[in-house]
Amino acid sequence: MARVLAVSDEIRSLAYNGGFAVMQPDLVVACGDLPFDYLELLVTTISKPLVYVPGNHDPDLKPRRPASTTINFLAYSSLENPGPEGCINIDGRIADIAGLRVAGLGGSHRYRAGPNQYSQKEMGRRCRRLLLKCKLRNRLRRRDSLVDLLVTHAPPRGVGDDDDPCHQGFDALHRMVDHASPKYLVHGHIHPYGLNMADRQLGGTTVVNAVGYRLLEMDP
Repeated sequence: MARVLAVSDEIRSLAYNGGFAVMQPDLVVACGDLPFDYLELLVTTISKPLVYVPGNHDPDLKPRRPASTTINFLAYSSLENPGPEGCINIDGRIADIAGLRVAGLGGSHRYRAGPNQYSQKEMGRRCRRLLLKCKLRNRLRRRDSLVDLLVTHAPPRGVGDDDDPCHQGFDALHRMVDHASPKYLVHGHIHPYGLNMADRQLGGTTVVNAVGYRLLEMDP
């Protein structure tokens, strides 16, 4: 059994008093909009792998292109992969980790200029690319589902999202879930403001709002 600590959007004091480490997670997944030093603290104090996707309030995390000259390359090489140190960016990627296959799609519905925001059509293209990667990966090791855990910032459209443009979910995540068949989809972005957010079902997938934190148990 793999214990997965999912965090998103809101800082919790448990990170500073050892409370998360006591939970003994095997993997930490971060769904976006958390300070990078907070994620670095988690990966250091828990001493387990941490994978993450960016939220709409995070900076642009696309890898920088190396400069063409040796001098510039040496000066800017440290900026090629921005993001929290010791953590793994799985936005648009797949990772086999802690006995689980985890895929990620960061970002929110576009509501203004800025990074990590996408139209419905743009997210559709991102989902198709990730799904193709999942299918190619599955050819190497046959599995019943392409992905065990899907980590997103925004939820699927109509499954725990809101009506305003900023907090509207993505239509394409329905197709992603239908084809990849993850046991869980964990997301952030939708703040419960003290309420208990019930899990939702999307086919055979449990959709979990991880704002603050959630602890999940999964069969590897």
